[in-house]
Amino acid sequence: MPHFILEQGNALTTPEARTDAMRIAGEVGGACDFIEASDIKLRICDTADFLMLDGRQSYLHLTAKLLSGRTPEQKEQLAIGLRAALAERFPEIDSISIDVVDMDPFPYKKHLRAL
Repeated sequence: MPHFILEQGNALTTPEARTDAMRIAGEVGGACDFIEASDIKLRICDTADFLMLDGRQSYLHLTAKLLSGRTPEQKEQLAIGLRAALAERFPEIDSISIDVVDMDPFPYKKHLRAL
C-alpha cells in the first residue's frame, strides 16, 4: 500500500515512456511526507479501445489508492504534484487526470512472502 494504477490509451507508446511514467509517479508519491516511498506499488493498465467524445486521442489517468486517514489537503497536494510532473514529462498526451481514493483499512488484507 499505496497502489498507483496508471491507465493509458495511446499515451505511453514506448518502453521508456512507460518506465518514466511509473518512475515519476513513484518519486512524486515518495516525496510526500505522508507516504512511505518503499510501500508504493505501481502498475500500468493499457486500454486498446476507448473513445473520448471531445476528439482527444490519448489519455493517462492515475488512480492513487491510499489507506484512509490523509487529509483532503494532503490528497490534493499529491494529485496536483502528480498531474504537474506527468504533464511536464508528457506534453503530447491529450488528457492527464489524477484521482486519489481512500481505501478502508479494515477489509484491506495482504500477505508478503518473506525475502
